[in-house]
Amino acid sequence: MAKTGVLSSDPTVRAKAVELKKELQRLVRTIVDDDDYGIHAIDRAKDALCALRGLIMFNKRSSPATFKLREAVPCPEEFKCPLSNQLMRDPVILASGQTYDRPFIQKWLNAGNRTCPRTQQVLSHTILTPNHLIREMISQWCKSQGIELPNPVQCGREEGITEAECDRFFSLLDKLSAAVPEQKEAAKELRLLTKKVPSFRALFGESVDAITQLLTPLTRCNSQSGVQPDLQEDVITTLLNLSIHDSNKKLVAETPMVVPLLTEALRSGTIETRSNAAATLFTLSALDSNKVLIGKSGVLKPLIDLLDEGHPLTMKDVASAIFNLCIIHENKARAVRDGAVRVILKKIVDGVHVDELLAILAMLSTHQRAIEEMGELGAVPCLLRIVRESNCERNKENCIAILHTVCLNDRTKWKALKEEEISYGTISKLAQDGTSRSKRKANGILERLRRAINITHTA
Repeated sequence: MAKTGVLSSDPTVRAKAVELKKELQRLVRTIVDDDDYGIHAIDRAKDALCALRGLIMFNKRSSPATFKLREAVPCPEEFKCPLSNQLMRDPVILASGQTYDRPFIQKWLNAGNRTCPRTQQVLSHTILTPNHLIREMISQWCKSQGIELPNPVQCGREEGITEAECDRFFSLLDKLSAAVPEQKEAAKELRLLTKKVPSFRALFGESVDAITQLLTPLTRCNSQSGVQPDLQEDVITTLLNLSIHDSNKKLVAETPMVVPLLTEALRSGTIETRSNAAATLFTLSALDSNKVLIGKSGVLKPLIDLLDEGHPLTMKDVASAIFNLCIIHENKARAVRDGAVRVILKKIVDGVHVDELLAILAMLSTHQRAIEEMGELGAVPCLLRIVRESNCERNKENCIAILHTVCLNDRTKWKALKEEEISYGTISKLAQDGTSRSKRKANGILERLRRAINITHTA
């Protein structure tokens, strides 16, 4: 007989849960088996676990029977939070002695308020003390009514969303299908809400077709009279805010029209829109599956074109997006084909965002055509100068790693390396004083140069 579980009733929710479990399994294996795992692996595992828990709890909260039961049974006033007017799940005592539900009073305090909402008394401190007595009384009442009270750690959205706020959210989504003035008003408010209130970001992931509705003004404008620049900016920036929420990354990227609209924004938006579109692509590409999807879309070419333009407001976000996408090999090939090497070298020579661009160049140097282009475009003297003059160990490391690959693949560049070593001892100094990786690469170059000299002498 098939096993039934908390997620079995909804195929969409079940599919999301399976994806999260796979991600969690992969991260746990990395942490257990790999001695070099980073702190980000632990953070991503924790995020995946929290997202899975949230999915299960949301599925439970969405049960029609539970919803009807709660509607049918009136809650005693003393068990309601004064802020939400809903049954308290995690009652806590404020410094004023008043009791509130933790998510809602925490939201009040996070907004910078230092008074009691009910008494207006100035708070001597903001420590929240669990009200075990009220919690027990609520628990007993729930049992008598046949209502399951979730544990405090399972109480839905961290910041707390009231019914009025949910209604406002869906009202704003509806306005995005109205006339342009209403669209602009709704898009601007959603941009602000998703920036300031994390739980509004989660609402998009929990609401069917919410992201598609968000895109309505841009898809409709494209088919009629063209994009309104301020409306485009607000919608793209809202997508950026949503993509910060880890549980939304996959959903946002896989929503049809998201990546094409981001690509269009890179080409034709205001500078802020273009910068935020690049930042959204960077954030979404944190997931490997998204790297593949985004890379196949053809977005690397407009990213590289925007990098070539060199506007100060876009450079960092564009470089970060290109770096993230080029972690997978097929995107390296796309970036090289789309002219990344020429653009990056030009910016490095001009001294623009050298740290970020050297990191991308080092990553691309594992691609054969990239190495050939670097040789053709005169990269070797530029990289040697950076090793010689830079005080940044990471930049020196990236430069010597690229030079090592060049040395292995292009014998015509050995002369320039040997002359640099004779004139300045640049490579020998790095072999002595550099990072462990720099030393290894520098010694590899020196060994190859020594062997070349011995072969010449023997001949």
